[in-house]
This record gives sequence, C-alpha cells and structure tokens, in this order.
Amino acid sequence: MSVNQQAHTGPPYGQPQPGYQGYQQPAYGGQSLPGVPQAQYGAYNGPVPGYQQPVPPQGYFPSLGFPLKGSPVSLNSDTSSLAPNFIGSLRAPPTSGAPPPASGASHPSGPLAYSQFEHGDVQNGIPASAAPVQRPPASQPFLPGSAPTPVSQISTFQQYGPPPASVQQLRNHMAGMTIGSTAASAPPPAGLGYGVGPSSYPPTTGAPRPPAMPGPPLPGQTVAAPPSSQPNHVSSPPPPSTMAGLHPGPPMSGLHGPPPPTHPPQPGYPMQQNGSFGQMRGPQPNYGGAYPGAPNYGSPPGPPPPPKRLDPDSIPSPQLNELPPQQKPRHRIDPDAIPSPIQVIEDDRNNRGSEPFVTGVRGQVPPLVTTNFLVKDQGNASPRYIRCTSYNIPCTSDMAKQSQVPLAAVIKPLAALPPEETLPYLVDHGESGPVRCNRCKAYMCPFMQFIEGGRRFQCCFCSCVTEVPPHYFQHLDHTGKRVDFYDRPELSLGSYEFLATVDYCKNNKFPSPPAFIFMIDVSYNAVKSGLVRLICEELKSLLDYLPREGNMEESAIRVGFVTYNKVLHFYNVKSSLAQPQMMVVSDVADMFVPLLDGFLVNVNESRTVIASLLDQIPEMFADTRETETVFAPVIQAGLEALKAAECAGKLFIFHTSLPIAEAPGKLKNRDDRKLINTDKEKTLFQPQTSFYNNLAKDCVAQGCCVDLFLFPNQYLDVATLGVVPYQTGGSIYKYAYFQLETDQYRFLNDLRRDVQKEVGFDAVMRVRTSTGIRATDFFGAFYMSNTTDVEMAGLDCDKTITVEFKHDDKLSEDSGALLQCALLYTSCAGQRRLRIHNLSLNCCTQLADLYRNCETDTLINYLAKFAYRGVLSSPVKTVRDALINQCAQILACYRKNCASPSSAGQLILPECMKLLPVYLNCVLKSDVLQPGPEVTTDDRAYIRQLVTSMDVAETNVFFYPRLLPLTKADVDSDSLPAAIRNSEERLSKGDIYLLENGLNIFVWVGVSVQQGLIQNLFGVSSFSQISNALSTLPVLENPFSKKVRSIVDMLQGQRSRYMKLIVVKQEDKLEMLFKHFLVEDKSLTGGASYVDFLCHMHKEIRQLLS
Repeated sequence: MSVNQQAHTGPPYGQPQPGYQGYQQPAYGGQSLPGVPQAQYGAYNGPVPGYQQPVPPQGYFPSLGFPLKGSPVSLNSDTSSLAPNFIGSLRAPPTSGAPPPASGASHPSGPLAYSQFEHGDVQNGIPASAAPVQRPPASQPFLPGSAPTPVSQISTFQQYGPPPASVQQLRNHMAGMTIGSTAASAPPPAGLGYGVGPSSYPPTTGAPRPPAMPGPPLPGQTVAAPPSSQPNHVSSPPPPSTMAGLHPGPPMSGLHGPPPPTHPPQPGYPMQQNGSFGQMRGPQPNYGGAYPGAPNYGSPPGPPPPPKRLDPDSIPSPQLNELPPQQKPRHRIDPDAIPSPIQVIEDDRNNRGSEPFVTGVRGQVPPLVTTNFLVKDQGNASPRYIRCTSYNIPCTSDMAKQSQVPLAAVIKPLAALPPEETLPYLVDHGESGPVRCNRCKAYMCPFMQFIEGGRRFQCCFCSCVTEVPPHYFQHLDHTGKRVDFYDRPELSLGSYEFLATVDYCKNNKFPSPPAFIFMIDVSYNAVKSGLVRLICEELKSLLDYLPREGNMEESAIRVGFVTYNKVLHFYNVKSSLAQPQMMVVSDVADMFVPLLDGFLVNVNESRTVIASLLDQIPEMFADTRETETVFAPVIQAGLEALKAAECAGKLFIFHTSLPIAEAPGKLKNRDDRKLINTDKEKTLFQPQTSFYNNLAKDCVAQGCCVDLFLFPNQYLDVATLGVVPYQTGGSIYKYAYFQLETDQYRFLNDLRRDVQKEVGFDAVMRVRTSTGIRATDFFGAFYMSNTTDVEMAGLDCDKTITVEFKHDDKLSEDSGALLQCALLYTSCAGQRRLRIHNLSLNCCTQLADLYRNCETDTLINYLAKFAYRGVLSSPVKTVRDALINQCAQILACYRKNCASPSSAGQLILPECMKLLPVYLNCVLKSDVLQPGPEVTTDDRAYIRQLVTSMDVAETNVFFYPRLLPLTKADVDSDSLPAAIRNSEERLSKGDIYLLENGLNIFVWVGVSVQQGLIQNLFGVSSFSQISNALSTLPVLENPFSKKVRSIVDMLQGQRSRYMKLIVVKQEDKLEMLFKHFLVEDKSLTGGASYVDFLCHMHKEIRQLLS
C-alpha cells in the first residue's frame, strides 16, 4: 500500500473529549417451507465472513491431479496466501523456492446447488504469511513443463457450450494453466467452463467425497493419451514418475536447484508431485512452508526462502503412460490450490484485527469488512461510513479506461458504530450556520488551507479563496495550522455534524417532529393467519421504544393507525376520548383524511385509548369475508395525513395480497415464467404501471417514507409494490407463506428493529469531489430529481448509497483526490442537521499502484448493483456477459501491464483481487441473474431491490455465505469455529454445519452424526426424529446446545434482518435448497463451479491478450 502524505492528525477521538465546549454530543438511540421447498426467500446467501479452515487429515489426497503430460497448475502470487494451514498430500518436499503446482484437484461429485443471496463480510487484503513476507522482484511463473493449449482447444470452455468431447481437451486446457503472480502481487486463479449447459467436466458419479483419504482411482478410469504435439509447448515434458510413491524422474536441464529429495513411499497414499499445491505446500517465495526435507509434515513454517525465479521447465511432471492403469485419474485442478476466501479473511483478521485503524493518512486501504477492528478518526471518514473500490485512483481517464476498474464509493451516511467508537460530534455555529466555500459550497473540513494569517481559506475542492467570517477567525501556528485545530471537529475529524439553520429547512421553517403511521391489512387472509392479532399485540409494547434523541425522556414521534381491505378505516385516538372512534373512507378513488385532530397523537398522552383500539381491531374484523385489498390509496392516505400535519414520517404497511380491488394502482397478475431467458425477461423486474413512480415522487417531496411488510401466499408483484418503498428510502420485508408458529419470531424481530432504528427524514445527499473527478452515477433506494442530489424521504442506519466517479480532467499525484459527502436530514426529534463525511484518496500514474490498492469486496458490491440495475433494461444474458467481460478486462490489463513476462499458460491475478473470480461467479449464479426453477418472480424482484441498498459486509456474506462446522466449536470459548469453504466436498456426514447468508441460517445435519450430539442439540434421540419444521433451536441445558444457540444469536446480532432458521437433514428434500448456497460447486441451474469459472476467466483473459 503506498501511503503518501501525512494528513493532519489529531488526538485519537476514542472518547468524547473535554475540549469540545459547546458541541452537543448526540447519542443514538424467506419463508416457511410447506412440504416442498418453495423459492425460499427468507434466505439468501451472501459472502461469508471468513474464518479459518479446518486442516484436512495428513494423508488426505483429494483426487489425484495432473498425472499428465501437461503441467500442473501453479498458482503463485507474490504475497499470495493460499490456505497456509493445509497439511497436504504426502509428497516429496519441493526444491527450495519452487512453488508447488496444483495437484490433486478435486471436483464436486454430483450436481451441486449454487449460491443464492448473500450479504456478507468477506474482504480480501494482504494475506498473512507465517513468516515475514518478502516481495519477489518479479512475478514468478512456475510453469511446470507443460504447454498452454492453443485457443482452439480452449474453445470447449464456452459460456453455453456443450461438454468437452473428451477429457483430453480439458486436460490440455488445464495443463497450460498455471497461476502465477507478479511484482505488483497477484492472487491465484479459479474455475473453468461457464455455462448453463452441462458441466464442462464429465460428470462425476456417486456421493460427495467423504473427508477420509480416498484410495486410488477405480480401475478403468483411464484418460486418453495426450496429443503428440502442443503448439505452445514451452518444453517437452519431463520424464514422469508414477504416482505410487516413486520419486519424480530426473529434473530437466535448466533446473536451478538440486533435484528434489524424496521420502520413502508410504504405502497406500500416492505421492504428490514436487511443488504441487496439495494441502501442504513446500516453501514458496513469501510463504513459510515446512522445512524442505523435514519428514514431519505438520511442522511449523520455517522462514521463507529468498525469492527466486524458477525455470518453468524445471518442475518434473509424471507422464500418464507410466502410471499403473488403476492410477490414471481424471484430470482436475486441486480446489486447495486456488485462492481461498476463507484464507484471505483469516489472514486479514490475523494481520489487521489487533491494531486500531487510524484514518490520518491519505489513501489507506482499510481492513476487510470481515475483520473486527477499531477505527480512530484523525481526518478521514471511517470505513464504516465510506468504502472505495480503490484507494489509489488513476490520474487520467485514459488510464482508468485501460484498467476498467470502476471508481466507486459505497457510502452509509448514518451507519451505526460499535459502542467503543465515538459518534460524530455536533457542531453549532449559531445563526450564521456552517462555514462553506463561496463557489462550490463545500463545507469546512480538515483539507481546507488557511492563508493570509488565517483571514481567508482556499477550498480544497475548487481552489476558490473565501473570506473567513469574523466570528470564525483564529490565528495560525508556525506550520500554517489554526491554533484551535484540535478543538474543532470540522478541522480535525473526517466525520462530524453541523446544526442546520432555518435556511436549510423547507419553506424556511424549522420542521415538526416526524410521525409513524401503522397501516394494517385486515382482509380475510391477514385475519385468518393470526397476523392482525399478532401485530396489534406487539404494537402495545413496541410503541414504548420509538426512536428518541439521546437525552430525551420520551420520543417526540407521534403515531397514527389505519386498517384497510377494500376501504380504509381511520382511528381517532385523542387522549380525551373514552373509546377510539373509527371513520371509514370508501371512496378510494379520491383519498382524503377524514380527521385531523386526534389522528396523530403522543403515545404517552393517548396510551389507554391506543391500547383499547389495539384490543378491538382483531375482534372487529374477526368474521370478515373480504378477500380483496387496495394498496395505492393506503399510501395516499398516509401521505395526506403527513401533509395535513405538516411533518415528515414513515408508513409501516402490513400487506398480504395482490391489490386487485377497483382503485387507483390496481394490479393484475402478470407472472410469467416463460419469459425467463427471453428478451422480455426484463419486464418481470419493471413496474406494471407508472402510477407508483408518480406516487413515490409525491412521497419524497413530503418526506413520507414507506416500509412494507409483505405476507404473500402467491404472486404479489413485488416489482411494482416495491417502487414506493424503494424510491422513498424505505425497506421491504417478505414472509412468504407466513405461518404464525414458525415465522412470528422472525417477523417480530424485524418489526422491532425497524421501528427502533436510527432514521433521518426528508434527507438530501450531495457528493462533492476535488477537481478532476465527479460523481456520475448513483445506486440505492432513493429518488433523484436532478443529476446531483440524492433525495430520500427516509434514510436509516442500514442503507447505503453507491456512487460512481468519472474523470473530467487530470488528477495530480501530489494533491490526490478528495470526496465530501454532505447529508442534510431531520433527526427523529425534528432537528435539522448536516452530516459530513470526508475522504482523501491517492492518485497514481502507474497501473500497478491502482491494482495494489483495490478492495475486492467493495468492487463486487458495486458490480452486483450495476448488474442488478442492468436487468431492468437488458436481457439477463447480456448483463452476465458484460460482467464477465469487464472482469476479464480488469485482470487482462493487470497481466499485460503489471505482471512480469511469463507464459500465457499462467493465470496471474493481482494480490488484492485474487478473490474477484470466485466472488464474481457467486454474483453470476445469484437468483437474479440465474434463477432456478423454484425461484419465483417475486423472489427475484425482492432480492434485486434488497441488494441495491446493501453495504459491503452484507453483500459479502450474501454472495459467499459463511459456513461453520458446529461440531468443531469449542464450548468453553466465546469464539466461533473456523469457517470452511462453500463446497459439498468440505462437508462430513458425521458433522453438523451452520450456513448463514444474511437472510437465512441453515443447520445441516449429516446422516452419521453421533446420537449424543443430536440429543444435545435437538432433544430427540435419533437422526430420523429431527423435525424440519423447527424455526428456533430448542433451549436445552447442556454446553453444546448453549454454544450453538449463542453462535446463532451472535450471527443474528450482526445482520440487519432476522435470519430464518432452516434445519436440513442430509439426503432430505430440503438439501437441494441448502446446496444452492454451496457457491464453489456447480449449481443445478447451470452455474459453473469455482474451478470451472476460473478456467473460463483464464480463457477470456488469454483471448483479450492475444
């Protein structure tokens, strides 16, 4: 990471500082599965927050790899850390410095279901190496004597191509593929053929491989002999060794080190070729490996050997015809040899989790979202508020176009902070308001330059010079810094708030406190399911927990109540009444609010009347036969009520069915699965009518935010009903096939959090940038009436706005680039405020600096949102192809311009982007871009909207779910068990696993789990008695039950929605749904496995380079 200039550093703002006189410091307060697995979207899977992988058994040898003429895959990355905690297949220790080529690649057996929706916390940073990392002077292509296949042969790996005609073609492709790395650090590769058709591999048969040590391949598993000549051969293949434990043949001429020492063969376990990436690697430059020649395979890593360029031809590889017939295995890449998300996450945790992240330096790449770290604000906004795709941006637009790396920031302006970090200070400049630049209107910040003894300041965004107002004047010290620098948050911190003056308010009038209106569907379905009674019971206690400012005794928010079916019922709950009064509006075509006084009330004053109303509602509608509902008039009624009260607010709408009753905004059922994979598929994501877009615009103008809770039993048209929540900055929650006994806990948890969380109303956000770049594109839940202002009726602490920047001039390496995000909003007490976040980035003239300072998790967050918006206007196939092409261009540009020259047969990935292929494949396999037959149109629209406002941690676990082996958990510690990779072959049938993706938690139980564990966790005596209908784990008094429940509670606490718990027994019908989230495997819908996709990306990159 290049850290250029030291920004102003203030004292650590860890605790409130006594020196801030006069600044107030604010405190801030899927679905059930009836019978068949439906498209379950309570759950979606996301990127996993990573944990370390359990070490496989010592002699474990996942399917023999590469016993061919072609070379093994070698992945070398200059500080690459490929799962250093592997103990690998037994084999001769590599020659010093030789990175092991991948071998023993295993491929998932049986069809595997692919990832759905995830939000998560994976990030990739500089992986830890057990010993100090040394950066080799150049990339080290280890191309074990093999020839990259000519492009004509690779063409078998096309997006939708048929399976390869023979294993041979695959082998040729793989043989040439080595994964190297370069001076600017490169991660290793992944995956093969891509496509909806059959897998690029010949299908494997049989059950998933157990984690025991497999024996030799079955007799008859022979592989066709390699072609006699291969055009790109670097050298003729070296003499082979057999896999039965014989030593590798003599090294080729040109070997730079001594021939590899050999260990005596151990009966029953095939030897692995020198340098292979099995589970135990030999010392690779920058890796500590077992000391060469040490017979103890579990030995701790020694110091890394000095970096050394290897002759690719020097690594011998066994020849097929010398293998005994029963040992001619299918040719595969070892999944352990390709970049592991789990390893990258674990390394970042170990390297960066212990020290606070101090923001005083320009252009620092923060720790990954999966790492727990403390932030000390010293002039740049915390990564909890802003994360960028790159912290070192190209100086020119040509360079940006060449790299194709999107320049974007994911901004979460009201993000919640952990208790040990200080909330932004509130600065009050009195009636004159915040000090701003005269020309560009940027707010005072740490990067402004004071001149002429402090009488004027030069704007860091537009360079205009502005007079300092007399009341704000202060002398400068000998360094040119103001003497009161440390006393003013706006001069020393990256994030702070200003109290806004009346000029920042609508109609030049300070706002009233906001209101919450609860609008309950009382049609037949809602009443019969018990939903109406449940909501009314919950509201009685929940109204005591409305959000309030830190020191206020009670919330300033007023509340109102409406029920509806085909008509609307308003309730007068004025405190002076003995009983609530109901008023019915049946003219839904011309909506109005029949009462002003008594509709919006203070909870404490009207407590008894409200309690009486909530008791009466379920009784009043207990015998209803009305099945039809309206929807648009309900929003109009809430909007009119807020207009009449002259305040902003939020509507909580609880709705069950497609609004087919005669009324404005009436919808028809247009669900049509036949449109999938056609040019008309995009219509499924678009609203049926423009009516809701116009309604949303009116809501935003009034500051009326809509949160929608949906309880559908059939098609509901989420794409249309979601327009108003989406454009007003609200949220949608969906509980398909809602059943009281299994879903009430999840719904009530979501409702409580939604009502209580911090929210700003009537919000407008603008992002200013220094000269040279400007914000050009925005993604998220908001409305825009012009090209610069993001308008939101409501903005809560979970919502993000993603902003893309483009060059409009050259940038300079000296001055870097600056962003300032300014959010104007009304707090829940009715106070108008400005929240400011500043961030300074480095600028570079060398592409290597760009690639060294990227953040893959943020990049994936941006790419997913870009693709999910693309499906509104383009066929899904076009969107998928564009994603693959852009990522191939990013990686090809790195290969061409930053990696040192090496054979085309190598896949070379930048160190900080080595997880780009695996994460991109997860996005491509998500239900929006590649739906399975069980995924409904509503599910896809729901997920599309959900992902669009997710933060980086949520998309991370959503696309690459977190998979934890519960049986490995230490019941005596607070820590989580080490996570494992998302693949069926990592599962053992004797264990219990938990998979979470931010929307669902699956508990998968293997068929051979010990009876005692089943008894301790589920309270039943055998596997067959475990119920699939469990929505919570039983509370049992034993250490294992307590530990698992504490893990579930901890995970639930990290997510913005309460995840649906689903118990899956191995070989049960629900297992198909679970496998959908094992995202490294091939999916049933035709999504490629990670290994296949990596090979496909490699092919795409080679085509671009040639």
